[in-house]
Amino acid sequence: MATAAHDIPGLERLPHVEGTLNFIDRSGPKPVNYMYAAPDSVPQRSGRYEKHAVTLYDMRPLLNEVSLDREGFAIVRQESSVQNFYDSAEVVARYYPEVARLVREHTGAVKVHVFDHNVRNRSMAERRESGVYGPIKFAHNDYTFKSGPQRVHDLLPDEAEALLSNRFAIVNVWRPIRGPVEESPLAVCDGRSMQQRDFIEQDLIYRDRNGEVYAVAYNPHHRWFYLRGQRKDEVLLLKCYDSDPHVTRFTAHSAFEDPTSAPGAAPRESIEVRTLVFFPPRR
Repeated sequence: MATAAHDIPGLERLPHVEGTLNFIDRSGPKPVNYMYAAPDSVPQRSGRYEKHAVTLYDMRPLLNEVSLDREGFAIVRQESSVQNFYDSAEVVARYYPEVARLVREHTGAVKVHVFDHNVRNRSMAERRESGVYGPIKFAHNDYTFKSGPQRVHDLLPDEAEALLSNRFAIVNVWRPIRGPVEESPLAVCDGRSMQQRDFIEQDLIYRDRNGEVYAVAYNPHHRWFYLRGQRKDEVLLLKCYDSDPHVTRFTAHSAFEDPTSAPGAAPRESIEVRTLVFFPPRR
């Protein structure tokens, strides 16, 4: 349920910008996105989107207060030994273990399975460089009630039933490759300010499987945050799924055009790593 703004003391006094985010039109048909060239006469992406002006608060004064289980996101410090985040083999060999250790230490998980990553750089994506994508500029969440557990079955089929018998989460680990971020920062929404009806199922059609994410509909009660000037050692943990109904289960997020970015600001370079997070049995 949406909650009142006074849940965050002094919210109105936090540094902030006025920006625009893209939201799904909740009155439209179920959105579908083909992850390869769509068949003839089929649109690559369906669903109606609408722009809404929102206030985006700088979370920097709150870094020691925000919580992965309460707001749905947290900032932690981590240096990395990776020399080239555009080298996928190095990322898998060196960064995946760093991420697993970070998530395990922060959450108290008994098992963390790192399963994929994306690197984003608008300039490189526009040049169609392999394996590099641009920022996603519409509000969404990466998994749904259906697709979260399905990912465990897909990736760990022999262990899935046992692992899913206890609490399970999917955490996205997001960091700048170079910092500070000057352009297209990532905005995140306080999970306590959202309602389940704000999350709209969206199909992702791959050649070999179908996935499902949540597009996000506008709600004036949402409270949006970002980390101004996020540095490369400031890592954002983002809750994309949680089986525990007593905590924040999904966290809407979107890149946005920062109106304070300087003309010609360097394109944001970032990496996001997705992790399956398994917790010990409750006592």
